[in-house]
Amino acid sequence: MDSLWINSLNKKIEYKQLDNNEETDVCIVGGGVFGLTCGYYLSKLGIKVTILEKYKIGEKTTGHSTAKVTSQHGLFYDYLVNSFNKKFAKDYLDANEEAISNIKSIIDEEKISCDFEYQNNYVYTTSKNEICAIKKEVSIVEDLEFNNCEFVTKTGLPFEIEGAICFKKQAQFNPLKYLQGLCKSITLNNGNIYTDTTVVDVKKEDDYYITFTENNFVKSKYVIMASHYPFINFPGFYFTKMYQSTSYVIAIDTKKTLFNGMYINFTNPIFSYRTAKLDGKKVLLIAGGDHKTGHPTSYKDSYGLLENEARKYYPDCEIISKWNTRDCIPLDKIPYVGSYSNVMQNMFVGTGFKKWGFTSSNIAANIIKDSICGKVNKYAYLYDSTRLKPIKNIDEMKNILVQSVNSLLLDKLKKPNMIFDDISNNSGSIIEVANHKVGVYKDNNGKIYAVNPICTHLGCLLSWNDVDKTWDCPCHGSRFDYTGKNIYDPAFKNLEVYNTDL
Repeated sequence: MDSLWINSLNKKIEYKQLDNNEETDVCIVGGGVFGLTCGYYLSKLGIKVTILEKYKIGEKTTGHSTAKVTSQHGLFYDYLVNSFNKKFAKDYLDANEEAISNIKSIIDEEKISCDFEYQNNYVYTTSKNEICAIKKEVSIVEDLEFNNCEFVTKTGLPFEIEGAICFKKQAQFNPLKYLQGLCKSITLNNGNIYTDTTVVDVKKEDDYYITFTENNFVKSKYVIMASHYPFINFPGFYFTKMYQSTSYVIAIDTKKTLFNGMYINFTNPIFSYRTAKLDGKKVLLIAGGDHKTGHPTSYKDSYGLLENEARKYYPDCEIISKWNTRDCIPLDKIPYVGSYSNVMQNMFVGTGFKKWGFTSSNIAANIIKDSICGKVNKYAYLYDSTRLKPIKNIDEMKNILVQSVNSLLLDKLKKPNMIFDDISNNSGSIIEVANHKVGVYKDNNGKIYAVNPICTHLGCLLSWNDVDKTWDCPCHGSRFDYTGKNIYDPAFKNLEVYNTDL
């Protein structure tokens, strides 16, 4: 099911496919909010940009987000002060607050109708045991000289809380309508946007880069990798520095008057709330059910979890839409923005925005725009993409290494515990056929789809996702539909398909 945002458009934001070779100043790989924001700022300066998008504009992560525009990323400032220092935390906060203002300025200047509205944002708890953590965060944020912050015990939520930290004058909007406005500005400023265009490689030639698609190429002085998860593995090694997390969203008509504000609690299970406009009506979005992409889940623990939460407070509610998305999570929780690597001059990256991509993508676009223009951005040091500091999250680093070893080697040696007859209709699993692993899906009518269940990114063994009917990579988060078609990066090649016709 498509997201509320995608369904809100009269038609998809699509352009023609790249069907010839092209030369430009900056080639941007990816047409989500980060890639388009880069294109917007650069094209406004008269720099010629070409944007290459594999799908339709905003069809993936941007169009499946909750679209909160906030500098409050959980109880994060305590972490920043303790892991880095007070100046680092203050600059991070200031950068994100500036990003909110920047986004509003773009909306005003370009006259973008995208349901933008200021809202207070809350991180709350319903447990007395967690009040100390909330109050500590309030104290730290106040010490960072942020005046739009307060501790509260009352909110608009349909249940009682013990306490919350409130950031005032944050925002929310319709992200697809915002992208429409960015696209319009980019094309008016002579930028080119191509959709349904898959980039397969980037090569350096003399002082230029050649960005190869399946049939053509773009020559440029600069390249910006805005493809969510970077698929150029060497150099950069981004696949060793972050993982992907999947979360779920439902949109409901509560049949009741709804509250103002955006909300999220800070301990599992995580629930996020915001309202949105749909055909003049106010609807409620509830998000949560997070898990590492590629780890098996169930309907009960994903959409079912959210539906149960909704019906606790709105028993007569109607589910209008439901969707899920993936976010790249850096091991030290700070996005990677800047040079793609120390040996690839004039090639840039922005990735690892966690679940807060709207402010982060604006910050990243400004950092990279300044780099291309020969300026030093005062926030660039926060997000240094080539940083080599020790990984602070040792547990998550260990988990990534263990999962990679298992999926790349050990799991391939294990004999599957399923046989063909065990697979029910509308489900899938890995079985063994003539000493080879085969991924099998049976549709509702019993038709068989068989694939080689090895990820085309780096060769990890895939797992079956029975909620979305997809093959997911537990190493780096690539996804493929049951026919073997690639639907999420960093992989871009389809799976090998086996002929099941008798």
